[in-house]
Amino acid sequence: MDPLSDVLSLLKPRSHVSSGFDAGGDWSIQFPDQNRTIKCYAVVSGAAWLAVDGVDAAAHLRQGDCFVLPTGRAFRLASDPALSPEPSSRYFPPPRPGSVIRVNGGGDFFIVGSRFEVQGRHAGILMGLLPPIVHIHRQADQAALRWSVERMMQELREPLPGHALVAQHLAHLMLVQALRLHVHDTPAHAVGWLFALADRQLGAAIGAVHADPAHRWTLQALAERACMSRSSFALKFRDALGAPPMEYVTRWRMVLAADRLEHTDDPISKIAPALGYESESAFGTAFKRVMGQSPREYARMLDPAADTSQRALAAG
Repeated sequence: MDPLSDVLSLLKPRSHVSSGFDAGGDWSIQFPDQNRTIKCYAVVSGAAWLAVDGVDAAAHLRQGDCFVLPTGRAFRLASDPALSPEPSSRYFPPPRPGSVIRVNGGGDFFIVGSRFEVQGRHAGILMGLLPPIVHIHRQADQAALRWSVERMMQELREPLPGHALVAQHLAHLMLVQALRLHVHDTPAHAVGWLFALADRQLGAAIGAVHADPAHRWTLQALAERACMSRSSFALKFRDALGAPPMEYVTRWRMVLAADRLEHTDDPISKIAPALGYESESAFGTAFKRVMGQSPREYARMLDPAADTSQRALAAG
């Protein structure tokens, strides 16, 4: 798989609510930390402002726009950013798939979409690769999402048998399409993992690591994949991703290891060589440095009951 597919597959995003939000008049709503949740919504009509914690500028949402909040940060939606926000708990009851929440009778601003729960104790590392906000607003990009949005609207308006599953698949499609468009809408000198994927040189190196994580990667080997000198590659990689290339290699291997510890019965003696480590000791040292605990401690902390339940669901 390609690196974006790798990350989304390991996050295992599960759409647990596909719904709509319809607001009217003057309003401002503050949503708390989303607790390892990805939100993906499209604006059907109207306009509003979106402010995400840690992001300097608010985004002006208009009809046709799509936005993704991949890192679970707290955020605010408002008709006017100058209004004092009210807590979302005042308007939003416990989530119910297919519902439409209305504020002030609705009619001025309407969005549809879904929120995704992500799985795995290593999810924080993966979510850290994604930007705090993805805002799709170019008309050409909107066209690529229009079919999914229109089908989602249809499922919310006229729920037929199987509508929950259809809405979930549509939400997954919206999420992947939005992130894909974001990758290719790269401004000059942009930083971040997704933008690095779009860079011809850095993308080639990252893709090589994901394609063969067990390979004995060196800085020289990665620089050759990028068709760059070692020093130029190392500098460009660090500037774009905030970490040296070999640290990225190690962190990706440890995420893969954590996923195997969590979702398979593979012993450490099998996982270590599969990820390029000649000894369990070297693997354990790297794992503890990235994950903060040894592989055996990590495995012991997993909830056997939850893991058994997840495997039973997957088998069904």
